[in-house]
Formats: sequence, structure tokens, C-alpha cells
Amino acid sequence: MTKVLVTGADGFIGSHLVESLLNKDYKVKALSMYNSFNNWGWLETIPKNKNLEIVSGDIRDANFCKKIMEDVTTVYNLAALIAIPYSYIAPDSYIDTNIKGTLNICQAAKDRGDIKVIQISTSEVYGTAQYVPIDEKHPKQPQSPYSATKIGADAIALSFYSAFELPVVVARPFNTYGPRQSARAIIPTIITQIASGTEVIKLGDLSPTRDLNYVEDTCNGLIALADCDKAVGKEVNISSNYEISMKNTLELIKELMNSNVSFKTEKKRLRPEKSEVFRLLGDNSLLKKLTGFKPSFTLKEGLQRTIKWFINPENLKQYKHNIYNL
Repeated sequence: MTKVLVTGADGFIGSHLVESLLNKDYKVKALSMYNSFNNWGWLETIPKNKNLEIVSGDIRDANFCKKIMEDVTTVYNLAALIAIPYSYIAPDSYIDTNIKGTLNICQAAKDRGDIKVIQISTSEVYGTAQYVPIDEKHPKQPQSPYSATKIGADAIALSFYSAFELPVVVARPFNTYGPRQSARAIIPTIITQIASGTEVIKLGDLSPTRDLNYVEDTCNGLIALADCDKAVGKEVNISSNYEISMKNTLELIKELMNSNVSFKTEKKRLRPEKSEVFRLLGDNSLLKKLTGFKPSFTLKEGLQRTIKWFINPENLKQYKHNIYNL
């Protein structure tokens, strides 16, 4: 069986991708960020599987990256710092992880014999839409240190395709949501506050729109791109072709949870005006053309599954709903 490496496997999308790959009978080497507690993040929730190997380390170490690729054919590079607010106060760490980490992964893949690299991008690289739907030719706009480092990481990966013919695909998911998502995102913020009995929800700006994608759809899109030779050398959106405002997202979650909560804008949750991305609506036609893939879950279906997971007391207790998470 094919063995693949998933970096950032201990995180939200990474842990779901590991599950999806195992369900498709891949052998998976899952990289968890090293810590002295030997904690594997969300990988702790995945049942033992003979096809799963978990390793701990850090993609900022070039020698380590080369070592962990010695027996794999494909690497999904999800390891990244992702919180936009934290990138305002610690941009240097984002450069080290997102840009240099990607360089280490690509160099190791090249040195190990042209291992295929699926570089996981983000719709944040586009910034506020200049036109919709946003296709892969849309200009890049670094509206936060986070998005700037992801633009840089994508460019590093594509440079290895151009300069060394390394098989690289830049997969660009739009806003992914679902079980296990970080508390820094708006959907977990809303659900956990309602589930914890909060009467007034604290949020940021509710006017921006987003193209929301259930995590299983994102993972299946990533796998489809990895299996598609025609995608090599390309940047490819993974999106739903549907946009919804944060306000309407809040109202839909309230309806699904039978809640009458009100909301309050909290200043510390607002992005600087020029850094806020006010509109995202993705064009997924290239993904469909290359792979035939299209999303399976409607927004309502995805939210129902997400809510069901979050309201489980064992899951809910892992979130500090009363603390703003950078």
C-alpha cells in the first residue's frame, strides 16, 4: 500500500485527513508537533490502526524533515501557524514555520527522490475579493502576516516545481469547519458559547462573507488532488461556490441549536480595518475539471454534524468558551 506523510496531523484538518486516508486504506505517517508531554493533539482521538504511524517533531528542522520522508511517496504539508490575530504579535514565528518549514519539506522531498508534495494553502492569500467567484488567477493580497507567509510558502513550493520538476500541487481550501476546529474560528466560538449557556455571544465583525466547507469535503478534495497527475504544478481551489455572511451563519446556528442568544461586538476580536478580508467566494471549476470532485455536504448538513460533536460534554469541556483565543 502507498504510504503518505501528513504534517500538522495533530491539528483540525490534519487529523481528519489522517482518518480519511486510513479509511481509503493508505498507510499513514502522521507528524505531531513535538512536546515533552508526548501529546499527539487530535490524533489522540483516532483509534489505533495498524496502518497508522505517529511521529513527533518539527518541520523547522531540515534534517528531521529529510529523515521522516525516507519511506513515503506523498507528503501533505499542513504544518503551519494559522491564527491571524496571533500573526500580528508574533510574525517572526510564522516566517519560520510557514515559509522555512515549507522550504524544508520541499528540499527533503527533492533529496529523497521527487516525493509528491501537496502544499496546503489558504483562501486568505487572495484577501478581500476583487471579483467573484475567486479563481486561481485572482491577485494575491497579503492583508495579514499570516497570509503573507502562506503566499511565500506557496511560492517556495511552486519554485521547486519550476526549478527542479518536483511534483508539487498547491491545494487551496476555502474556509473549512467541522468537529475539532480551533476555538479561534467563528463557528466553534458561536457553538461553544451557546452550548455553555452564554446569553450574550461575544464576536468580531459579522459583515464579512465566507465560502464555508465541511472538513470531510476538504479532505476528500485534498486526496483527489494528490491522485491527479494533471494537477501537478497548479494552484487549485477547494471551495463550495457558495458564500454566507458571518451574521447569517450565526442566525443559522442559533436556529439549529434552538437558541435565542444575542451577540455583542468585542473590540479585541476585530481585525485592523485594512487587514480584514470582507468577502470570499471561491470558484471550484478547476478542481471539478481536473478530478471530477465536488462537495458532498450542504452548509446545513455540515453544521448539524459539527454542532452534534461540540455539544457532547466530553468534547465541549476541551474548549474555554469564556476566553478569547488568539
